[in-house]
Amino acid sequence: MKYLFLLHRPDDDLPEPGSAESNRLYAEYGSAMDAMAAAGVLIDSAPLTASSSATTLRIRDDKIVLTDGPAAELREQIGGFTLVECADLDEALKWAATLPAARDGSVEVRSVLDTGRTR
Repeated sequence: MKYLFLLHRPDDDLPEPGSAESNRLYAEYGSAMDAMAAAGVLIDSAPLTASSSATTLRIRDDKIVLTDGPAAELREQIGGFTLVECADLDEALKWAATLPAARDGSVEVRSVLDTGRTR
């Protein structure tokens, strides 16, 4: 079963790019991704740009309405994702616990519905 890890972290709590803290954080994520890849569960993973750079699209009265910024104003925003394939939720939770976001933010673990469609 596929599981999506949504990595939540306060936008204002990100370390300065290139700083020792930022380098340490990326190294920790790299180690977690390497371990998942070696175990054969990693499908994809990537950080996201700041939520302030988002554009939100809605269709209202058959018209496209664009809004600068995230869909919801929350203190914590989704900062990245990891997609894995695991035997069950327990295995997925084990891998989610290896991510730095679990310590200083949160990791939302959601199963991906199999629609039978392939791309």
